[in-house]
This record gives sequence, C-alpha cells and structure tokens, in this order.
Amino acid sequence: MANLRTHRVAEQMKKEMSDIIGNRIKDPRVGFVTVTGVDVTGDLQEATVYISVLGDEDKKQASLERLNKAKGFVRSEIGKRIRLRKTPEISFKVDESVEYGSHIDQLINKLHHKD
Repeated sequence: MANLRTHRVAEQMKKEMSDIIGNRIKDPRVGFVTVTGVDVTGDLQEATVYISVLGDEDKKQASLERLNKAKGFVRSEIGKRIRLRKTPEISFKVDESVEYGSHIDQLINKLHHKD
C-alpha cells in the first residue's frame, strides 16, 4: 500500500517539477530541461529528480548547477502544490539513459550496415 502512495507522489512530483522548471524558473542559464523521472524514498523524505538537458556537456552542467541553486524555490513550490506533511528534500541528477540508448541504437545500426 505504501509503495502505491510513493509511486503516486513521484508521478505527481514529476508533473509539477516539469511545470515549475519550464514555466516558473526564469534563469536563462537553465537550458531546455526535461524531467525524465522522480524517485521518492518510502518515507517521502527525499526525492531524486532526473533531468535531461538539450545541449553539450557544458550546458548540462550549467543547467544542473542553476537548478541546484534554485532547490529552495522548487521545494517551496512543490510544497504549495502537493499536500504532504513534509515536503521532500530534492536532489537533481542528469539522466544519462537517453544518451546511452541513443548510443546503443547507433551501434546496432552500424552492425546492420556492415552486413
């Protein structure tokens, strides 16, 4: 039962995070950021937000740095939007799975073209 609740909270946080990062953060150094997932601990005390950033490695690091500086603002916005007893601590991580999948796809395509 608790697992279902954490999943629902994670999905709601993902939706709200996308809106907050896309529409409420006005820092131009935050590039085109997509929230790919949110992991919430079972006790709802911590949340890890996985993001994908369009651009090179410097753009990713700059966006991640600016989002980390805006943690307080993002957490307060989440607290206003989602009714929880305590708003989870938020940490941001760059999601490498999209790039990894693209790399694997390129390798498979190279194998098919060699035949």
